Amino acid sequence: MRRRKRIRALAAAVALLAALGSARAEDTLKIAIGQHGNWENSAPELGQRMGIFKKHGLTLDLFYTQGSGETMQVVIAGSADIGIGVGTNSAMAAFVRGAPVLAFANHTTGAPAAYWYVPANSPIKSFKDLNGKTVAFSTTGSSNHTALLQFAKLNGVSVRPVATGNPASTFTQAMSGQVDVGWSSPPFGLQAAEEGKIRIIGHGSDVPALRTQTVRLQITNKTAYAQKKDALDRYIAAYRETLDWMYSDPAALKMYSDWVKIPQRIAGRMRDEFYPKDELMPDRLAGIEAITEEAIAFKYLKGPLSKAQLKALFVYSKAFD
Repeated sequence: MRRRKRIRALAAAVALLAALGSARAEDTLKIAIGQHGNWENSAPELGQRMGIFKKHGLTLDLFYTQGSGETMQVVIAGSADIGIGVGTNSAMAAFVRGAPVLAFANHTTGAPAAYWYVPANSPIKSFKDLNGKTVAFSTTGSSNHTALLQFAKLNGVSVRPVATGNPASTFTQAMSGQVDVGWSSPPFGLQAAEEGKIRIIGHGSDVPALRTQTVRLQITNKTAYAQKKDALDRYIAAYRETLDWMYSDPAALKMYSDWVKIPQRIAGRMRDEFYPKDELMPDRLAGIEAITEEAIAFKYLKGPLSKAQLKALFVYSKAFD
């Protein structure tokens, strides 16, 4: 009897030590994410809730920023290991100026999600009516900032861009008349559009030049990349697995809709209409030549990056080998 008790106690101690060893084996990555609740930004949140990142030996410490510019600043400062949703041209400009940033994954190819809207009673009908109007974007250097500049150029109008932060704060400013046109990305605003409170007047996907470009990246700090390369590799593997789950299992839509507190039908519409899965896959890199031309035209860059610079910046791609 005593022997059995000793064996059970020993087994319990072994199990406890194994559990403690497993806990110690998990690495923590601090991640800055531009915009809370966007589907394209939700893989870390949903994957962690589902236990996918834990399976890869990772704990994610997530926090949300006002947009691309703020996200990049915390990565540059070393306050985050990963920054999600940073505009490609902005990352290129920071790298050229000596900032310790590296692009280690695609975040979004194309800009299908960003859209611009007006209150339902606004006289503005389309982007062609925006000459001299104040038009919102999130932060300087963000992909929706680039899309706005491209959109204005495409429609031959001169707009007054205003950095308004995240979709929620922008909505307040647009509905109160502080700006003529608001910006957003799903799911925010879709229910207001369905209820007739706002009218959508343009989408990022309306800009042909952006459809085949890697417009947003996942970035890391050079020090974090050197010290945590193995953890970052496991993060990307878990990220891919999470995307596969998000586009195949109805439970992912349920979890997402509960998290952001929107009806599941709107979540499904948003995923299927605004966010094609292949545009979010981390291995993609496309349209760098066109992005460079735009970055020069809009004063992000003085000239193109050399092949050596591109290879040093885009560490996840073999396109510049």
